[in-house]
Amino acid sequence: MIWIPIIIGCGTAGIICFTWQQRQKQQVRQMLYSYGEHPSDELLFAPLSSLRRELKSLYEEKQELQAELDQWYRVIENAPFGYLRVDMDNQLILCNPKARQLLCLNRWQPGQIRLLLELVRSYELDQLIETTRSARTAQSQEWEFFPSHDAQTRAEGPNQPIHLRGSTIPLSRGDVAVFLENQEPIHILKRSQEKLLSDLTHELRTPLTAMRLLAETLEQRLTGLELKWAGQILKEINRLFYLVQDWLELSRLESHPHQVLSYQTFDLVQLINDAWETLTPLAQQKQVTRQYQGPDALKMTADGDRLTQVFLNLFDNGIKYNPVGEAIFVTVSPPEVDSDFVTVEVIDQGVGFDPEDLPFVFERLYRGDQARTRPGDNTDLRQGSGLGLAIVQQIITAHGGTITARNHPKYRGAWLTFTLPLQLPNEDLDI
Repeated sequence: MIWIPIIIGCGTAGIICFTWQQRQKQQVRQMLYSYGEHPSDELLFAPLSSLRRELKSLYEEKQELQAELDQWYRVIENAPFGYLRVDMDNQLILCNPKARQLLCLNRWQPGQIRLLLELVRSYELDQLIETTRSARTAQSQEWEFFPSHDAQTRAEGPNQPIHLRGSTIPLSRGDVAVFLENQEPIHILKRSQEKLLSDLTHELRTPLTAMRLLAETLEQRLTGLELKWAGQILKEINRLFYLVQDWLELSRLESHPHQVLSYQTFDLVQLINDAWETLTPLAQQKQVTRQYQGPDALKMTADGDRLTQVFLNLFDNGIKYNPVGEAIFVTVSPPEVDSDFVTVEVIDQGVGFDPEDLPFVFERLYRGDQARTRPGDNTDLRQGSGLGLAIVQQIITAHGGTITARNHPKYRGAWLTFTLPLQLPNEDLDI
């Protein structure tokens, strides 16, 4: 009978399956009873409940962080200053409306990621970002920005320059945050004030000239105490007259530098010597000497009369504030390789500038603190107008150079350093 072995085989398989199921139930029963004699649902589902609570807490925390992030985005979007963020590849990833207005970003839309250089042609901004990224410190710079040709967002018209001030902060992963401030209203106000004062000084020149002639006439006809008073009046009129002259000179240098300058070729070293010789009587009064270091001769093309004015001003200040019997140091460094700029340094041994005044020494009508004079020094012989260093800076700038003021670490006195090109750019040779 064939069906008998089949029945026996099925029965055997059923017994084996039943035995395996009983063993599995026994193992599950032992595992459950290991939690206690009578395990409850709370104990059995505690891990799952804890996981659910943790997920809920994380979700709520994420919602709070997202709400705070959205709040900061709204603050940035409505901020009165410009804000933009670039990644390590200099791609613009965030830019608020104020920054888009200042930089005239008509071709950028929120959410786009494009190279900043494609959108904004500003060498100063690129350098500011690179310096921040390499130095890993916050930076700040002010520059004049010229919008691109297709920018039409400014009321003054296309391609009108705007003065910007950028402040940067390094972020993680090489990102850089840039805050932009519009300095144009400040510059407009400054220019309007300077124009008002220039117009005023221009109007003052004629009556001052008349008063000067009258005072000179009275001085020739008076005697005794009246002559002394007339001399004092003439002295004060002359002081005002030279103040007006200096102010008008400064205004011309700022407005039309190339029209004011008259270029010729001369020996810079000889010009320095001639300027010092002019002030030799003043230097001899205080026994102040000059120590020169540099070449014996150096030809350059510039406005010799204006540069003479520069050295007369610097030497006069040096003599005025230098202690009796000490030297003034003058150093001329010829251009280095691949450079056409000569560097000139003038150092006195006075007490130098007040550190708080250093950022303003080239401002109009700046007067250094009286503490800059040493006790016992007679510095009242020549009272300056407060325009000397401002004129010096404008003359140097008009020539395409730069000037800085510091305190010398060794001699403690004022340390004026300026650079000048030895030759004119090709486009200026016909001036």
